[in-house]
Amino acid sequence: MSTLLHIDSSPLYGRSVSRELTGAFVAQWKHTHPNGAVIERDLNASAIPPINAEFVGAMYTPDEARTPRQNEVLSLSDTLLAELQEAKEYVVGVPMHNFGVPSVMKLWIDQIARRGKTFAYVDGKPKGLIVGKKATFIIATGGMYDAQTQMASFNFVEPYLRSVFGFLGLTDATFITAGGTMGLNSGLDRGAFLAPHIQAVQAHVQIA
Repeated sequence: MSTLLHIDSSPLYGRSVSRELTGAFVAQWKHTHPNGAVIERDLNASAIPPINAEFVGAMYTPDEARTPRQNEVLSLSDTLLAELQEAKEYVVGVPMHNFGVPSVMKLWIDQIARRGKTFAYVDGKPKGLIVGKKATFIIATGGMYDAQTQMASFNFVEPYLRSVFGFLGLTDATFITAGGTMGLNSGLDRGAFLAPHIQAVQAHVQIA
């Protein structure tokens, strides 16, 4: 049975473009995988804490030597890692916040980037451990940050996600961007704006 991990990080919920597009992805994925399962992870509803010294200490303590408190500190991280391991495919909604990923997305990445779990060092070289998976990152940006635009150098979302997940071993990644969402605040028709992006998402699911 195929399993999809659906992650959203926008705080806007009903007004969110990235959430609407990941929703379209999931609906199409369910249609093409009628016996599949979907794991839902809303990062804004997960209360993910920032990394602190207690977390780092627990993370680098061998499993068999951890105290009950250390296991408690790592419990959310272990749950998030289990979701990554169970799913064969990921769809991740990411709005651009101040040219980068939302803070909740960074908090989630800090929880799942764990030595011995999602990466290791072999002969002094890093080796990603998230292998045999594929991901689709659906990005929504207020302005236009495509490669040929004036603001391209301000886009730290796709380069960051591509680099960090590549480090973790996930190299089968597709990025679909809906740029220009700020127009929705000044009268741009939402349905007309979303239509081509929804079509692109659905087409990608069918091809994949």
